[in-house]
Amino acid sequence: MASRRARCMQCGRPVVVPMQAYNVYILCSGCQGYPQVQPNYPLLNSTPSFINFAPGFSRPYPLPPSPASAYGNKRAVLFGISYAKQNNRIKGAVNDAHCMKYFLIDKLGFPTDSIRMLTDDPEERNPLRIPTMHNMRMAMRWLVEGCRAGDSLVFYYSGHGSRVVDRNMDEVDGYDEAICPVDYEHEGKIIDDEINATIVRPLPRGAKLHALVDTCFSGTVLDLPFMCRMNRKGYYGWEDHRSRRGAYKGTNGGVAVCISACDDDGSAADTSAFSGMESSGALTYSFIQAMQDEAKLTYGRLLNAMRSTIRDAKEGQFGPNYQDYAAMESRLQYAHEPQISSSEKFDIYSKPILM
Repeated sequence: MASRRARCMQCGRPVVVPMQAYNVYILCSGCQGYPQVQPNYPLLNSTPSFINFAPGFSRPYPLPPSPASAYGNKRAVLFGISYAKQNNRIKGAVNDAHCMKYFLIDKLGFPTDSIRMLTDDPEERNPLRIPTMHNMRMAMRWLVEGCRAGDSLVFYYSGHGSRVVDRNMDEVDGYDEAICPVDYEHEGKIIDDEINATIVRPLPRGAKLHALVDTCFSGTVLDLPFMCRMNRKGYYGWEDHRSRRGAYKGTNGGVAVCISACDDDGSAADTSAFSGMESSGALTYSFIQAMQDEAKLTYGRLLNAMRSTIRDAKEGQFGPNYQDYAAMESRLQYAHEPQISSSEKFDIYSKPILM
């Protein structure tokens, strides 16, 4: 039988397949036999062309349209990266990812097999579940694969955030925001342009995506068109972040909302001030607490509750003089507080959070 050379769609390893095998998802024998590998569904045709795949990996033929999701209408990708072998270690990131997984399953009804979690936990034995650049890209593409109306997707990240110089001139402040895979020192960072193209733009009408990003410089890390600005009195307005020079950053008809730990020029806290024991990200802790404390929460109530929890923790940690800083009415005062951005404008005090 005639054959041809191709690449494994999971790890990029060269394989030999029958000449007529053009409409199958190709896996090498190693990936086919590895535990917990997801079913062999084609990847999205809408994957951005600028993504650099694993060394030597290329897409040898056009892929057919993605089938309906096999994971029901709820799906989540969770990244928790502690950088344990590096000097800039984050103590609570892996624990944050586990807490978020438990919350999604126990409180929001996400099926266990609909959640893909990647961490650099020393006990993780599956190489496909280590948050390397390649694995994170594959996981993000899996999140939106076969997405359709009625689906609810969650993207969660706890790890280091960064800023890099904006090369395509679509950022008002001149910087792209980025997240850092465990191997970012060698493989690079995943910038907001790529995150947007991978999990935002393919989102179809009737589907929704919630992103929770617990990292520094994360205000516009999904590059969504609108940013909600709220002051400490609860008044808010939407900033338009669409660029005349940049590519379209909205969805394909769906709704995407990002809840981030801080603004693009802010920092995120990893602290034990909340529990007094385990370290946790301020965004993760305050989000889960707010969602558990009040049913049918609106986005406005959520943002106020999260900010209040973080301010109370800061006052307990730094003393009552913190209130002098909190009373200031300045742009800087909001830089280190949770933010909301969205693919569309809405009334944050009337729209309930449905995940």
